[in-house]
Formats: sequence, structure tokens, C-alpha cells
Amino acid sequence: MKSMNKSFLGASIILAVLSGCASKQAQQPELTLSGLNPANFEVSAENAKPIKLYTLKNSQGMEVCVTNFGGRIVSVMVPDKNGKMTDVVLGFDSIADYQNIPSDFGASIGRYANRINKGKITIDRQEIQLPTNNFGHCLHGGPTGWQYQVYEANQANDSTIVLTMKSPDGDNNFPGNVTANVTYSLTADNAIDIKYDATTDKTTVINMTNHSYFNLNGDPSKPATDHLLYVASDSITPVDSTFMTTGEMMAVKDTPFDFNTAKAISEGVTDFSNEQVRFGNGFDHNWVLKTKGDINQVAAKLTSPTTGISLEVYTDEPGIQVYTGNFLDGTVKGKKGIVYPQRASVCLETQHYPDSPNKPQWPSVILTPGQTYHSHCIFKFTVEK
Repeated sequence: MKSMNKSFLGASIILAVLSGCASKQAQQPELTLSGLNPANFEVSAENAKPIKLYTLKNSQGMEVCVTNFGGRIVSVMVPDKNGKMTDVVLGFDSIADYQNIPSDFGASIGRYANRINKGKITIDRQEIQLPTNNFGHCLHGGPTGWQYQVYEANQANDSTIVLTMKSPDGDNNFPGNVTANVTYSLTADNAIDIKYDATTDKTTVINMTNHSYFNLNGDPSKPATDHLLYVASDSITPVDSTFMTTGEMMAVKDTPFDFNTAKAISEGVTDFSNEQVRFGNGFDHNWVLKTKGDINQVAAKLTSPTTGISLEVYTDEPGIQVYTGNFLDGTVKGKKGIVYPQRASVCLETQHYPDSPNKPQWPSVILTPGQTYHSHCIFKFTVEK
């Protein structure tokens, strides 16, 4: 009888241990392919739009994670030349970091991407003063631009999400009640197709873009200056020492800004004998595209010689801002605890030119009631072996 009791007791202990293990396994969070825990992005508060992490997938196994806080791309997993899935954008592991550490990582920028001179615009003969937050200028819509606001999210299917921003009249002093949509679609050929549209009830200005920081090596602990860059452009819009466009066009031929033939970013990014490189602390300039708004032409291409991953950029916009992470300084700790050094990434921001509201000779950014703003950008990933 005692023997039977011992056997029963032993079996009970084994069952309890197994039950406890199963319980612990059940409690383990289901991570994304990129290693993100969606629970770290969930915020729900009374009278506030909920924040979540959304995952897009395609038939090729590619994954893109997006948060509706700032409409940000958080991670992008693509295969390298050996088939290894690799995260190629910078970002954070939690919504708390996005909220507490000011950054543009992956953001959907609005109302106005890039800079507006001294924060001043004139609409219908009335001068409007916008908040200034960068060298005396209004940058990326001001200190509480859309990258720091919460979009409404509607994930239509496994590969598409629509983010909506309802921006009230006077948002960062911009006029008009604006409703803007950002549609992210992950296509079967490993492209992130981004469509923007917006309407207003008062004349206003709008210029939207995506501000992803790309490192195609998949190792943002080191600079991305070995990346090969191509830009279909014969000129840039030069800037002064406060990063403000002068209104001129500068030919790129025989300068560090000529990427009509692909070359390593390192070849010119620290050539401070060039005034424009010096003013930008590297590359932080708008290239005037010669693709003339043709979405079927490659506007820019970035390639990692290490992983073989290439990124082709297509756009119907007239310009693209190439920013080489010059102001990353080794103080920001990103995903997986990696500290981001200077030039750990490359941004390719499709756009109208900076300060276009004050440069009537450039393509207009005015949006009036009854019109719809449209912009289209495609980030297509391929592999070169």
C-alpha cells in the first residue's frame, strides 16, 4: 500500500511539474520574426486612441512591423544573399522608447516634411508663424508633428494597413482640418508600397514622407558608409549653415554629391573641404530627381556589399532627401540594446523640396478645399549575389 502511495505521489509531482512547464510556455510572448514583443507596444487609455504593433507579411516570408504611434515602420525583415532574414531598419523595442526618446525612426512625417524657413508661411496673403524646432526653422511639422501623434489604424489584411490622421485646424499652427491617410502594402515581390492622400477644409500646405533609417548590413552597431548609393539626379538644392535651402540649384557633377554612378557613401560623406558637405555635417540634402515623377523609374538605389541586400526607391515626387545619420552620436540605444553610432543608417525621404512654401519657383505644396493630395513611394528589396 505504501509503495502504491509513493508511486501515486511521484506521478502527481511529475504531472504538476509538467503542468507548470506548460503554463510557463503558454505565458511566453509570441514574438515577431524580428524579435519584437507586441505587448511592449500596446497602450490603451480612456479617451485616447489605442496604440498597437501591427505585422504585415507576404508569401515570400518578408515581414514589416508598424506602430500607429507616428505611423512608424519599426522593423523590416528581408532575406540576404544567403537567405538569412535580416532586419534592415533602426528603431526601438517598445512604445515607451518611441515616446520618451525624440526621434524620426520609421515615422510617417506630416504636415510638412523637412524644413520651413523660420517657420513662416503665407497663405491667402496672411503670414502664419509655425513653431520652430531646428536651427530657428520648422522641421517635420514642428515639435509635435505627426510622428509624435497617434494615427487611427485599420489593418485590411495580412499585407495592408491604412493609418489615418485627423489633424485639427491650428495643429502646430497649420491652417485647416486635414484628414490624411498612409497606406502601407507589402507586395509579393518584397516591396513596401506607400501611398499618401489628404484633404483639407482650408487652404494649407502638405508634404508627407517616410523617415526610415536603413542599414542593409543588418548591423547598426557600425556605420553604413560602406553602402553603395545611386541617385538619379544632376543637382541638389544647396543649403546654408542652418540647413535651409537657398532657393538655388547646384550641379552635382565633379562634387561629392554625384551618385549618377553608384559609389560608396564613404567616398564623399566626410569631404569637409566641400562647403555643402560641411554645412550638412555629411549628406543631409535634397536631390532634384530627373525621374520627372515617373513611379516606374528607379529614383535611388542603396546596396550593402556585405549582405547583398539592395533597396530600390520609386516615387512620383520631385525630390529625395538623402540623410546619412550624421547626428546619431552613440547615445541612443535601439532594438536589442544596440547603440547607434554616427552614420549607422541612410534615410531616403521622397518629398517636395524643403521650404517650397517660400520658394514660388519650385513645385507647389499648396492644398485647397476640394483637392486631394497624393504621393506615392515604393521601397523594393532585392538581393545581389
